[in-house]
Amino acid sequence: MAKTYDVNQLRGRPIGRILVKMGKITREQVHEALGAQKQRGGPLGQILSDLGYVDSATVGLALGFQIGMEYVDLDDIEIPDDVLKQVSSQMANSYKLIPVEFKQSDNHLVIAIASADNFHATDDLRTLMSYDVTAKIADESKIENLLVKHYGTEHESMGELINEIATDGQLTMLKDRGESIDLDTVMEVADSNPVKRLVNMVLLEAIRNRASDIHFEPFENEFKVRYRIDGHLYEMLPPPKSIALAIASRIKVMANLDIAERRVPQDGRIELLVNGQPVDLRISV
Repeated sequence: MAKTYDVNQLRGRPIGRILVKMGKITREQVHEALGAQKQRGGPLGQILSDLGYVDSATVGLALGFQIGMEYVDLDDIEIPDDVLKQVSSQMANSYKLIPVEFKQSDNHLVIAIASADNFHATDDLRTLMSYDVTAKIADESKIENLLVKHYGTEHESMGELINEIATDGQLTMLKDRGESIDLDTVMEVADSNPVKRLVNMVLLEAIRNRASDIHFEPFENEFKVRYRIDGHLYEMLPPPKSIALAIASRIKVMANLDIAERRVPQDGRIELLVNGQPVDLRISV
């Protein structure tokens, strides 16, 4: 039977009372922890964990309820493949999240996270994927199990993604069109899931490898993606040249630049928090 929690009864309550209402601790244990808090200070949830009454995952759930996050029991839902595909393996594992619902009509994605402190996951998904994101709280162990089940430990490869792009009907229509693409089409392809995943893969891989520069370089007959690491340029598997404009437009969207302007140079920035570390990307197109 699925667990249920009435968030309206828990929102804004002291953490000790929330844990009591969840049935995880007793009032006597709360009073003991409050006494210890008066003596040594520190968050009550951490003290309860140190005393062995609850684990950190349970405290994380309680903190989510405290700020009004809705609970989702991941044992009680089947997640469709098209929802899982909205987030790459690389992003799901990096941010420790599971997508559970997606409404394409308003670009709304619902994700499950294990801690209210993981707010950067929703912020970065908005930046990287342009989703309207709602985060729900879930059991950490269930999220870990679903990450292994649906995404495994291997990240999606560039080769797999390029093969998907090569068969994507919307993107293959760009071939041989050069710059003669209307603004509406540019906006559509910049927002296509494969293009967003490709740009995110390149950015996150560059961050992981501590690259100082990322070069997206359209040439007459090819499109190159290169990283500069310790002064040396390393070339990635090249995406199709036909999506060069889609990639450039996607980066403009992420950096809040003018997607319609193709003649005048523009500068911007993309701010992320990857694995708990702030990353500031300076963009020049």
